[in-house]
Amino acid sequence: MRTLVHICCGPCATETVAHWREAGHDVTGFFFNPNIHPFMEYRRRLTGAEELATSAEFELRLDETYDPARWFAQVRPQEPDRCRRCIGARMERAAREAAAADCDAFTTSLAISPWQDHAAIAEEGLKAAQTVGVAFLYEDLRPRYRASREAAKQLGLYRQKYCGCVLSEWERYRHKDRLRP
Repeated sequence: MRTLVHICCGPCATETVAHWREAGHDVTGFFFNPNIHPFMEYRRRLTGAEELATSAEFELRLDETYDPARWFAQVRPQEPDRCRRCIGARMERAAREAAAADCDAFTTSLAISPWQDHAAIAEEGLKAAQTVGVAFLYEDLRPRYRASREAAKQLGLYRQKYCGCVLSEWERYRHKDRLRP
């Protein structure tokens, strides 16, 4: 089965790509993450995905659209379901890319992260699949998360500390600020 793997970053993709290959899938990667801020962070993650594709020898398709104003308007970060909207936008774009690449299915490296909303991933992936007409494969890959971190370390891939959007970075530090005297 030819499967497109939406890649959020190199570290999460290490074990995600390995999992789908072990399951017999012919994997094509796809990087599309307009949520990542600031721009230099976006470039680091894109570079990590490219380095992994070279190392693991798989095709990597890119949508390098970087338009923060459009992302903020689409996701509406002030609303409580911003993460679902962000996941949904990326799943819809991945589904369209899978169809364009003549893939049988698509999935996402988001499914390896213990920090992501897995219900939203599964639901938004299925919704995108139904809209576009290509299958969505969801599997909870969180048990492989530690192995993905180790693989990224061994490969020298950039490992980030937050999901990608400016709000997730702020949330990461918000609680630390409360601890300062």
